[in-house]
Amino acid sequence: MISFAGGYPASDLFDTDGLQAAAAQAWQVSTRCLQYGPTDGLPELKTQLLALMARRGVTCTAEEMLVTTGSQQGLDLLLRILLAPGDTAVTEQPAYPATLQALRLQQANIVTVPVDGDGIDVGVLAARLDSGAIARPKLLYTVPTFANPTGATLTRERRLALLRLAVQYRFVIVEDDPYGDLRFAGAAVPSMLALASEVEGARDWVVHFSSLSKVVAPGLRVGWTIAPPEIARRCVIAKQTVDLCSTPWTQAIAARYLAAGSLERHLPRIAQAYRGKCEALCDGLRAQFGDAIAFHQPEGGMFVWARIPGVAIDALLPNAIASKVIFVPGKAFFADNADPASLRLSFAAPNVDEIREGVARLQHATHATRTTRKASAASVSA
Repeated sequence: MISFAGGYPASDLFDTDGLQAAAAQAWQVSTRCLQYGPTDGLPELKTQLLALMARRGVTCTAEEMLVTTGSQQGLDLLLRILLAPGDTAVTEQPAYPATLQALRLQQANIVTVPVDGDGIDVGVLAARLDSGAIARPKLLYTVPTFANPTGATLTRERRLALLRLAVQYRFVIVEDDPYGDLRFAGAAVPSMLALASEVEGARDWVVHFSSLSKVVAPGLRVGWTIAPPEIARRCVIAKQTVDLCSTPWTQAIAARYLAAGSLERHLPRIAQAYRGKCEALCDGLRAQFGDAIAFHQPEGGMFVWARIPGVAIDALLPNAIASKVIFVPGKAFFADNADPASLRLSFAAPNVDEIREGVARLQHATHATRTTRKASAASVSA
């Protein structure tokens, strides 16, 4: 089976030597690794994460930062302290399924805004807010850089417009940024948090999540939240009731890894590998499908979002599995009005040869699906 399904980083790109060295250094203070730690994170890790954010153009304080068990925990904590049942939350559509699940668990009123190749359509959002079609939301969730699932990146102009809307309508922008360092083409765009300094009052309305899962290793379970101090304080209290603290052992490893400069040295290797994988996938789709498929080629991240017009993806999936290739049907990423012809393809985990073979298998499965549909239509007509 060749998998385009999981949002997993490539295991063969883990910097095992760098992490082993960091682990050995962390273990020199073994009792610290094995004991409880501060709820908001080990000070030495927060120091390194603050430096990392500074390199990304963001100046923040330790009081604004909370270390979490992956960025998904950061979202869970934020929703716990911010949303009451029935509160309105806006998401881009299609959106990350775990976010939709978390919002449903909080009994939020989920309102969606469409996306295009440049990310969430801020013009549509503004028109709906202005007309009252969307009542004032508590928050808006977005993955503005190399989005999951679409791979799209929100333009600088749209980011600034979204920040102005947040100030005007007083809603929190939840910026999820696990993929920003995985750029392999095009010019970098500052994060929403970095751009907030350009819009008066905007910094008070941005909560930023990031993680080492996609750029170092998901097994570390190291993420972080940057938020206005009062929101950060309430998230720390919520975290105390959830797990007391994230694992000091892996936090110490991450701190040593970052302090050694290992991430900066290793990122180019990941970006180069993902560039080749993305090109193999996109070139293969063009060669195998031609005009029968539509997709946006991303400039980074891990995902390609595609549509195969005239093909029901629910019918394609069992044929694809029979052909030993798998993907995620697009309907998993919709809160409503799912596009039945859409699918997400992840190029991160398989190697280039597997990607090329996987695309050929996908085309074979698509042909079989079309043939079956035509045969069924002919049978009904007869």
